[in-house]
Amino acid sequence: MPRFAILEHTGAPDDPAGIHYDLLIESGAVCRTWRLAAVPRPGGPPVPAVELPAHRRAWLEHEAGEVSGGRGFARRIDAGRYESAPTTAVATGPGGTIDVALHGARVVGRLVLCRHDDGWTAALTGHAPQTPA
Repeated sequence: MPRFAILEHTGAPDDPAGIHYDLLIESGAVCRTWRLAAVPRPGGPPVPAVELPAHRRAWLEHEAGEVSGGRGFARRIDAGRYESAPTTAVATGPGGTIDVALHGARVVGRLVLCRHDDGWTAALTGHAPQTPA
């Protein structure tokens, strides 16, 4: 199964809030990445998300440290494996979704990323079935 990670990113110069979370979803040789305003809670409201340029897969193994170029500090808050839902569409336009079952140490559930006219949202809609180890 492919991997995912959630990083807490502080001190980024382009982040007026001073803190955000990077969601990385392994996709081939890179990771599709979104900046999340908060980590979605199971059954909670969708959180705003901004798709970022693809990140290197090395970030999936990053524990904690400075981000190069004076772009702040990143620390992993969760990581694990994910499974794509069979109905996942390529989200290239408004209305597209990415639907994955996350199996992390802290974040476990069905994560739905929805693309809208003005950006993305991320919602953790329920518990994913546990995958045997």
